[in-house]
Amino acid sequence: MSLQTKKETFLNFVNGEWVASSTGEVEESINPANKDEIVGYIQKSSLKDLEKAITAAKQAKNPWRKLSGAERGNYLYKAADILEENIEDIATTMTKEMGKTFPEAKGETARGVAILRYYAGEGMRKVGDVIPSTDSEALMFTTRSPLGVVGVITPWNFPVAIPVWKMAPALIYGNTVVIKPASEAAVTAAKVIKCFEEAGLPNGVINMVTGSGSVIGQGIVDNTDIDGITFTGSDMVGKQVGQGALARGAKYQLEMGGKNPVIVAEDADLDLAVEATISGGLRSTGQKCTATSRVIVHADVYEEFRNKLVAKVKEIKIGNGLQDGTWMGPCASENQLNTVLSYISKGKEEGADLICGGNRYQDSDNPNGFFVEPTVFDNVKNNMAIAQEEIFGPVLALIKVDNIEEALEVANDVKFGLSASIFTTNISKMLSFIEDMEAGLVRINAESAGVELQAPFGGMKQSSSHSREQGQAAIEFFTSIKTVFVK
Repeated sequence: MSLQTKKETFLNFVNGEWVASSTGEVEESINPANKDEIVGYIQKSSLKDLEKAITAAKQAKNPWRKLSGAERGNYLYKAADILEENIEDIATTMTKEMGKTFPEAKGETARGVAILRYYAGEGMRKVGDVIPSTDSEALMFTTRSPLGVVGVITPWNFPVAIPVWKMAPALIYGNTVVIKPASEAAVTAAKVIKCFEEAGLPNGVINMVTGSGSVIGQGIVDNTDIDGITFTGSDMVGKQVGQGALARGAKYQLEMGGKNPVIVAEDADLDLAVEATISGGLRSTGQKCTATSRVIVHADVYEEFRNKLVAKVKEIKIGNGLQDGTWMGPCASENQLNTVLSYISKGKEEGADLICGGNRYQDSDNPNGFFVEPTVFDNVKNNMAIAQEEIFGPVLALIKVDNIEEALEVANDVKFGLSASIFTTNISKMLSFIEDMEAGLVRINAESAGVELQAPFGGMKQSSSHSREQGQAAIEFFTSIKTVFVK
């Protein structure tokens, strides 16, 4: 399977065809481990290109929704098989384009395969209930209707899993799709879309248009033929998407990041807590919305935990994600690198103690990469920027507390509420955490990052629009309930 020409140019996918944008312009997608390496060229599209894609999706929506769920599911099964066949190529592309290590990229692609198969099976599950009527001669039941055309706006950090976990439920429940992937990961996205094309989906059912957020993303928000918008990205952009959708009455779903805490109680298994904090906070270079960012530790074990953590962090091997032994790759872009470095500077300015890392990492094998050292701050106060704002990088902030009540107060004292975890062997502390933690995903004795595909995923407070993705919960966004009364 290959979309690449000799010039490595990737096209838009509209109405079943790969087409160049009307602008005639392309932009580079570069390797963040080596900014001099171009992974491919992607289309710099215009509103005209987007409108063609939306028109195609609108024309395809009625024939698509009239297929049975099982028929739609068969297409997803085929797409899953093709994605699995191309797992090595797509994972390699992801590592080159986004920077995460190859094992992580391969695992993410395998997750995309599993998501497709899960939602393919949804085509055979119930979509309504029979409800008793007060009229003995009537039948009353519920069914579900698809929204119609769904606009999908996805970020660069999970360039296979997030597009798939949005598109798969949209499709199985009878919607057609127009996706705008992040430009930093659009080559990977094009290869995923190619799997759907090879699965034989009818023309117009799935469409991809690349380009800037200000043009293509905003165009999706504004177009009255887009019936629903599902978005993952920053809280600032997400709020703009929500406001635009609300203004014209479109349904919207937003996932907008987190500032996720790990609580380490005095009775915790410290080795387990250290391992999970490093994995949850620093894998994928901290570029996960569920990544651990704040580490809230009981005073009795604070020093021991800190020493164990720093010792392990210093062992991390940084480098190109395609090289054997690399544990942490680069930031996904120069902008992201600069953002992380600016937060490290803020942390020092605000009086936190930098005890590990904190610098741009110079990799002798990849001198032009966007690498940063994994960073740990000590003596962090919860009102500091590094404890309040999403950094989206490998930065851990250690905060000392005296008891579980203070830990929960600190953990909840942010505007986000996506994920959180606690390490304890005490049932009372576990129950308090489950009850009082203001987060959509809470995990006990496990890292904050990670959610199983069959479980609902989403946040509280400003982490989301209070809807849920993944699992059977996805049907709530991608359909509307229709109540039927038959006399």
